[in-house]
Amino acid sequence: MLGALCELRNETESAIMQRLFHMGNVNAKAVKHAQTALMLAASHGRIEATNLLLKCGADVNIQDVDGSTALMCAAEHGQKEIVKILLKQPNIDASLNDCDNQTALSIAVENHYRDIGVLIYAHLNFSRSTEVASTSNSSSTLTTNLTSS
Repeated sequence: MLGALCELRNETESAIMQRLFHMGNVNAKAVKHAQTALMLAASHGRIEATNLLLKCGADVNIQDVDGSTALMCAAEHGQKEIVKILLKQPNIDASLNDCDNQTALSIAVENHYRDIGVLIYAHLNFSRSTEVASTSNSSSTLTTNLTSS
């Protein structure tokens, strides 16, 4: 898990770290606070480690004992590039709440990271509009199929 905090300086180090991530459970949680390697990498701005963990199957939506996700950790610590990487993951749920009923968006705003807040806000609203458009297209296809029969 602590490998997520390493700064990977070259391809050899990246290859070694990727091998270690593949050998272990990338979603293993620390005993005390139940944080994952992805949460640590996100909090500390480790871009290469974050990318490797995601490539090795790290779950972006796992929550620790406080209900925090990797996205919330990155938002809290002002890690804009990590936030961008996490938001690109197709299965990310940026609307999850922690134990204090906060979201990644509210955490970013509370910590005065407006640029990160804007990214998360745009993601949340783009995702919703895409879902609505998808549902709308499915409905019109169904209607077309039913009326043409």
